[in-house]
Amino acid sequence: MWRREQSVRGGQPIEPDLQARGPARRLTHCSRREQHGDGRSDRRRPNIAVESVAQIHWSLLSSVELIRPRLTAKAESPVNTAILHRPRETTMCAAMFTGDFQLAGPLAQRRIVVAMSGGVDSSVVAALAARTGAETIGVTLQLYDHGEAVGRAGSCCAGRDIRDARAVCDRLGIAHYVFDHESSFRESVIDDFADTYLAGRTPIPCVKCNMGPKFTDLFALARDLGADCLATGHYVQRVEGPEGPELHKGADPARDQSYFLFATTGAQLDFLRFPLGGLPKARVREIAAEIGLGVAGKPDSQDICFVPDGDYASLVKKLRPEADTAGAIVDEAGNVLGAHKGLIHFTVGQRRGLEIGGSPEPLYVLRLDPATRDVVVGPKSALAVSAARIEGLNWIGGSHKGPLTAKVRSMARPVPARLEGDRVVFDAPEYGVAPGQAAVLYAGERVLGGGWITETERAEMVAA
Repeated sequence: MWRREQSVRGGQPIEPDLQARGPARRLTHCSRREQHGDGRSDRRRPNIAVESVAQIHWSLLSSVELIRPRLTAKAESPVNTAILHRPRETTMCAAMFTGDFQLAGPLAQRRIVVAMSGGVDSSVVAALAARTGAETIGVTLQLYDHGEAVGRAGSCCAGRDIRDARAVCDRLGIAHYVFDHESSFRESVIDDFADTYLAGRTPIPCVKCNMGPKFTDLFALARDLGADCLATGHYVQRVEGPEGPELHKGADPARDQSYFLFATTGAQLDFLRFPLGGLPKARVREIAAEIGLGVAGKPDSQDICFVPDGDYASLVKKLRPEADTAGAIVDEAGNVLGAHKGLIHFTVGQRRGLEIGGSPEPLYVLRLDPATRDVVVGPKSALAVSAARIEGLNWIGGSHKGPLTAKVRSMARPVPARLEGDRVVFDAPEYGVAPGQAAVLYAGERVLGGGWITETERAEMVAA
């Protein structure tokens, strides 16, 4: 149910035909034609920004009532005026300038949609976009609401984070929308997270989120809003190459998020912009503080943002009670060495938490068997693999034929490898390669693509 609140522009009611109505798919009928500086013409755009004068908020009322509009006068925002007209001689870094959004033609004729999670990164992206003079719209997806998670530091896209995103847009004087995608997020990310653990694999929910709600769903929303690009706060770089845009690692190695974006398609990369990719995190926080954003010191979101208190096992048990079934800890010969309380507490390469002794050398988790509920353990040498079979390969490397490296965990270093069909073959034995994780392929700083690890081939160790 949609409710409209009184809104004003210069003391006069805003014309009904300029009011934004409903979710993005309903906004498309409220449009106008514009001429663009890069030769594109007669393009229909939803006139949801009220000629860049009114600020529009969508406030989530409930999962049933969804969203209602609140409109206030954008022209009254002193911070927006300060950002848009800030002299270039100030200490603001180069990322404040227009080239980072890689848009041709007069930026005053452009519309940038910013994916806003309520954190400092996306908030600074919104500020950078506003400063270019382009019409800037913040969009937040309500993804989950697990009670204590909505107020927990380190979460994103829920509760307090939505309020923070709204406050930033107020501060900047830009439009802000919230869209309820909780059911989509549950199906594509949370349920998949639980099912992957149940199958004895180690999931990466951040990649699933990027593949689904954050990119696929946001793409549709951004295009319905008539955007020229969708900007995010990810620490990766979009580089124009001879065959089109390329995805590269973030300039700050400590913040690089390219591993989690390996599934980005070429079509998505055409539309995406990553203005923070060339900056260190510390500088981003400085920019937020200089602008006066309240999120400047907000803690970063966690890898598994939707899990209350970081206790993912409790969430999996709640969704899939059978995942908490006890089983045996066995060696490779099948000898029982101990017992465990459920496969969800283990992942390949894990050493801590086995609670077994009597072995002459440390033992590690080698594999998980969902059929028997066994946790198979062995020495570190047994973790070495020569190759990994992958599925769902996403290739954005164009015609690249040269050497490549492969990264099999988010915290691992890329190692020399080669791609042979659906197999990633390592030049030297690799350790801790877990089904369910991703094998991401690189050529130097460039992301070539990647796929999901389904099984591994054990390396034959040669005695010294």
